[in-house]
Amino acid sequence: MPHTLFISDLHLSEDTPLIRKRFLDFLAGPAREAEALYILGDLFETWVGDDDIPSPFNRKIVEALRELSDAGTALFLMHGNRDFLLGQDFAQACGATLLPDPTEVTLYGMRTLLSHGDQLCTDDVEYQAYRKQVRSAAWQRKVLALPLSTRHQMARDATAMSDKAKQAKTMEIMDVSPQAVTDLLRKSGYPRLIHGHTHRPARHVYRLEDHACERWVLPDWTAARGGYLMCDSEGCQAVPL
Repeated sequence: MPHTLFISDLHLSEDTPLIRKRFLDFLAGPAREAEALYILGDLFETWVGDDDIPSPFNRKIVEALRELSDAGTALFLMHGNRDFLLGQDFAQACGATLLPDPTEVTLYGMRTLLSHGDQLCTDDVEYQAYRKQVRSAAWQRKVLALPLSTRHQMARDATAMSDKAKQAKTMEIMDVSPQAVTDLLRKSGYPRLIHGHTHRPARHVYRLEDHACERWVLPDWTAARGGYLMCDSEGCQAVPL
């Protein structure tokens, strides 16, 4: 049966060889059988600019994605909170389409809203201020003008600061805001919603007025586990790896 796959939050890096292997196996296996693959953010732990594509690690990932798209699986990418500097050069090299966040698609007759999910974590005021800064065109132009080595150090520092900040926050603050979710569903006309970011995979159902809306949260990938969402004309199901 024709179907589409969704993944997010792989956080690929040279320090995670097992996740990279699992991802490459996924691209050569289940992804080849799908009509389309949507990567909804945080494919990489950090991404400092498309001029870093030639590095051996990044080039391997790009080549594997290009092989998938050349084999006939439509490939779509969305920025995450770690790889928001992915650009058109990366998308072109992979044979992918870079999507805005959020994006609505019609999936086997079902209106479906796609997002990385971090914009829904509105209770984390500190993070939302950071997100606004790093997503601005002016900030990105300034950073991308810096030497590659400087950007790599900035990324390492930002990751360390993020990890430290999380230790002082509750899971509720770092999760999506229920009000933000219901507001988005109402504003968008009650679609199905698929997102990642929170690392809390689940299926949620909302009863809003006369509408029932699904929200699917994608799993993060670790050395011990991974997974994807498979959707077809009969609905969606989570598939572990």
